[in-house]
Amino acid sequence: MNKKDTKNQANLRLNDRGSGPNSRVLEFIANPKKAVWELSFPVMLGMAVQTVYSFTDMIFVGRLGGEAIAALTFNMPLGFFAIGIMFGFGVGATSAVARFLGAGDKKRADNAASHAILFGVFFGLLIPIVGMCYKTQLFTLLGVPEKVMPGALSYFQIIAPSFMFSNLSVQFRSIMTGEGDTRTPIVVQITGTILNLILDPILIFVVGLGLEGAAWATLVSQLTVLLFFLYHFFIRGTPYISPNFRGFIYDSKIFKQILQIGFPASLSMLIMSVGNMFWNRMVAKFGAEAVAAYGVGGRLDSVYFLPTFALASGMVTLTGMFYGAGRIDLVRETVNYVLIRGQILAFGFGIVFYVFSPVIFTLFTSNGVIIAIAVDYIRTIVFAFPFMTLGVISGRIFQGLGEGMPSLLLTAMRVILVSGTLAYVFVYVMKMGLWSIWLALALGATVTSVTALFWLYVRLRQLEQRAVNNR
Repeated sequence: MNKKDTKNQANLRLNDRGSGPNSRVLEFIANPKKAVWELSFPVMLGMAVQTVYSFTDMIFVGRLGGEAIAALTFNMPLGFFAIGIMFGFGVGATSAVARFLGAGDKKRADNAASHAILFGVFFGLLIPIVGMCYKTQLFTLLGVPEKVMPGALSYFQIIAPSFMFSNLSVQFRSIMTGEGDTRTPIVVQITGTILNLILDPILIFVVGLGLEGAAWATLVSQLTVLLFFLYHFFIRGTPYISPNFRGFIYDSKIFKQILQIGFPASLSMLIMSVGNMFWNRMVAKFGAEAVAAYGVGGRLDSVYFLPTFALASGMVTLTGMFYGAGRIDLVRETVNYVLIRGQILAFGFGIVFYVFSPVIFTLFTSNGVIIAIAVDYIRTIVFAFPFMTLGVISGRIFQGLGEGMPSLLLTAMRVILVSGTLAYVFVYVMKMGLWSIWLALALGATVTSVTALFWLYVRLRQLEQRAVNNR
């Protein structure tokens, strides 16, 4: 049987099993390169708006002083932890929905969506409750300075309930991404972000709430986003996928499939969150200005990460659909295409950040010490951008294949084995100073990403060989 016959048989199986008229599987199979941008571009647009918001939010908070920036920065790893757990299960939902649709099984795709939403309800209630009960202990563990603690606590007390709204929104967005619709969720996200941008200066400066105003703006915008998703799913019926709780049937196999991706992905997010707490605590050893610099530096490198994550998130959907349809050849073709485009992004952003970061950071603060530290950070980390791109995209492809453990093991390797160990040795044993933390982060990302790429191509080769043997 030749390659063309194999492709035709895969497409016939897909049609026979009932890929509906609104499913985009066959469209993506026909033109995978176009599909990459159809899935990724709306996400990039949404992330661009989110980046503008992050910049603007930090600029507004920066006008309140260095302590306000530090308070916001100390809240970042806790927010990352809360949302990260549900992003992990969201990736599991995206992968499961995409693979079921790729195999032409809409009924199980619908049921997978129902399971994912229930995950969102459970963790959306659990995480804020636990966070509110142990907020003081958490910030103490983070090493928050005494003068920053009141601001960090007041911000968290307002922002914590928003985790419930955002967790559910993540599940709805992940389901729509799994069916190949990234446009609708991004429109919803942009609406919430614009609302946040409008509310920020009003609540911070006009009403005079200060840092608490930024928290209230986020809370209101996250609730608005959730209401829009509920409207699209249960009133307008926008998605092709139709979760149904009246006729909900628990399916242990579907639960296991989501969990196989979702649990390792959530654990990866947990490891990264704990790692961020560790970095914050270590950076805090060098003072509040160092923490503030790490915060604004992180906002800038997020500009690079967001389009990279957009490309990677599209690969979860495409890999899942192509793998479910038995088209491993398209998986490899798309992987090569996306990795090359990712490198172009990495080098472009790296050059711009290295040259213009001193000017960019003046938007956030006029404090010369904070700017100098932030420039050191960004001019170190940009050298790892090309490698980070390889690692981020490789991890998402594994998830699209229904394999969650590689991403978890690679995250543990980066955060704990390489970056964490090196940072501890550099700072506490070799007394190399603050810059050595940035070096440890860059080295950890580089070593792990090279490992991830090698692992991915070995796995793709195994799947290709299996496909040949099954012909």
